[in-house]
Parts: sequence; structure tokens; C-alpha cells
Amino acid sequence: MKCDDARKTLPLFLYGELSFEDEERLEIHLDECDGCRAALGREKAMFKSLDSAEMIPSAALLADCRAELRRRLANVEPDRANFWDKIRQGFTIHFHFAPGLAQVGGALAMLLIGFYGAHMAPASFPGSVRQAGLVEPPATSRVRYVEPVGGGKVQIVVDETTQRVLSGTIDDQSIQRLLLTAAKDPSDAGLRVESVNLLKNQPQSAEVRSALLYAVQHDSNAGVRLKALDGLKDFADDPETRQTLTQVLLKDDCPGVRTQVIDLLIQHHADNMVPVLQEVMGKEQNGYIRMRCQRALRDMNASVETY
Repeated sequence: MKCDDARKTLPLFLYGELSFEDEERLEIHLDECDGCRAALGREKAMFKSLDSAEMIPSAALLADCRAELRRRLANVEPDRANFWDKIRQGFTIHFHFAPGLAQVGGALAMLLIGFYGAHMAPASFPGSVRQAGLVEPPATSRVRYVEPVGGGKVQIVVDETTQRVLSGTIDDQSIQRLLLTAAKDPSDAGLRVESVNLLKNQPQSAEVRSALLYAVQHDSNAGVRLKALDGLKDFADDPETRQTLTQVLLKDDCPGVRTQVIDLLIQHHADNMVPVLQEVMGKEQNGYIRMRCQRALRDMNASVETY
């Protein structure tokens, strides 16, 4: 891929709109080209600036819109007016005794409900997190952008009704949970790559390791799978990890991923890897991978033939 072609596809890459093949070609080019990596950094900065922009309507525009709404409501058809009156009445509380006292009591009840609801709801629902006075974004929020910042911290941009920025270390539970969510975002491969790249530094967490195992087996982007493998390298002797890596070796369609898996699996020279390597030798078309399997089998004093 040439630099001109690569830079034209950077916006599509950041929005996760490239095909798997084009994305893989671009990532290979970015690994080799300092200029295009710098261009990608500029694109990310521009996207972040655009995402952070907020349109605030002027007071005059709001006044005009409200006046237009009042005018249209005044001319609404009778049937429609009745309908909206019924809706309004459905949300109206009617008291038929002690009117003055009832209204005061009703107002106090609404204040108490709002106060306790705001303070109790975040702790009552699963998945809610408090971090430095901030409550984790609601279920409708979406992680938009993830990047490491200085001092070992992570910065996450979250889309809600309005966008906000959360900052914290990778050890913070709120930050880690958002990264786990972003690592499975189906619409943005770049976001998944960056999130997994940060999560791989915390593989001692069972939840993070489970996410890495899921990514290496199911993520459609080879770059994400390679980042996940990097995070699993210290757990190659774990039975669950070895089982997952064995399945990846037999089924993954990326030679780079399969090569990395072989390097991890043969670290401990386990005898149960012999039939797996022999099976790969029997069907593998890539010459380099066949050579790696053959060398591993010879190191284990095993035959390269399948039995």
C-alpha cells in the first residue's frame, strides 16, 4: 500500500468502516511508515476535537422555537387537543381534600423521591461504578475513543446525550470496565485495538484474561487478536489458555496470528502438543508455519508425520 492510498483511508479506519483485508493492509503499512503513523495521530486529534464540539443554540433561536411551538399548539385540531389533554392529565396528581396542605405534602414527597432515587440508584443497579464523584455512564452510553496519557493513566471519551471525558489509571475499576466494553465494540476495530492494547497489561485479572481469550478467538481483526496474544504470553501453561490457543492455531486464517500461537504453545514442550502440530503440518499451506511446526516437533523428538 502506498502512502497516498493509506492516508485516504485513515478516516474510514478510525470509524471502523474498512473491510478486513483493507484494514490489515493499512495496519501493516502503518507499522512500517513513520509518516503515516504521524498522519494517523493528527487524524485522531482532529476527530477528538470534532467530537468534543458542542452546538449551543442562541437565546434568540430558542425563543423563536418556543414561540413557533406555542403557535402550532394553539392551532391543533380538537381531537388532538383532547388527546394531549388526556396525556397531561395522566401525569397530573389530583387531591380532593385539604388542597393547600396536600400540595405542600406532594411537593415534599417528590423531592424525597428524587433525592433518594439519585443517591440509591447507582449503587442498586449492577455495573454501576463511582469514581472520584463520577457515576459510570448509563447503559445507552458508548465508548468513542480510548488513548493512553501521561503518568500511567488512560483517557476515555464516552458518547452519551452529551459527551464527557473520564480519566484514571488502568487499575481503576470504572476505567477497566469501560475498556472491557470497548474491547467488544463491533463497530470500531481501532477502538478495540487500543482497548485490548491497554488491557493486556492487566492479565492477572480473571475478567481481563477472559476478555483477551475471547478476543483472540472471536475478534474479526487480526491486529486485535495479536494484541490479545501479547497479553496472554505469561499464561501459556494455563489449561484454559492452551485450549483456546490450540483452537486458534487450527482455525485462524491469519498466518501472523498462527505463528505467534505456535511460539506460545511450544514454550513448555508439552507432549499433548505433538498431535496438534502434526495436524497443522498435514494441512498447512504456509511454508514458514510448516517450518516452525517441523522445528518444534524435532525439538520434542517427535515425528512430523500425522498418526
